[in-house]
Amino acid sequence: MRAMTFREDLTVREITAPANLAPHAMAIAGDVRAEEHGVDSPYGTGRLVLLHDPDEPAPWDGPWRIVCFAQAPLEPDIGVDPLLADVAWSWLTDALASRHAGFHSASGTATKTLSKGFGSLAAEGDGAQIELRASWSPEGAIAPHVEAWAELVCMLAGLPPGSEGIAMLGSRRMARD
Repeated sequence: MRAMTFREDLTVREITAPANLAPHAMAIAGDVRAEEHGVDSPYGTGRLVLLHDPDEPAPWDGPWRIVCFAQAPLEPDIGVDPLLADVAWSWLTDALASRHAGFHSASGTATKTLSKGFGSLAAEGDGAQIELRASWSPEGAIAPHVEAWAELVCMLAGLPPGSEGIAMLGSRRMARD
């Protein structure tokens, strides 16, 4: 994972892996167009943890496990779409399939959040966010799985494959009205 390169508008760095999940772990974080706003990108962010346990825990059905997180702000009218969670999950499985990244024992949640500011936060108005948390046991090389995660983070942030270098019209985390 350390030697991988990513599209220019996704800044990826190694972070401390969570303790006690497996005997061996490595983690990375990715932020969409972080150079415009620092590490906390208003476009989208994600984390990926690669776990290895030679004892092959039963739920993993193998020695390796990938755990990922990706989230991005949305326009409020998109956040109410009843199929949004299904679409977010399909973007992950489609990204894995497009890279021929075999996997099994997948699980996860897609959460859409709607918010409204009150009191001193009333000026922020309405907002929405999509968050995907998933894990799966990889088959074959790890690199295609990491590439699929990177694609997912960018897709949630509104950057489909092939959109590298295309200007964004503004943050999707808009001032709420």
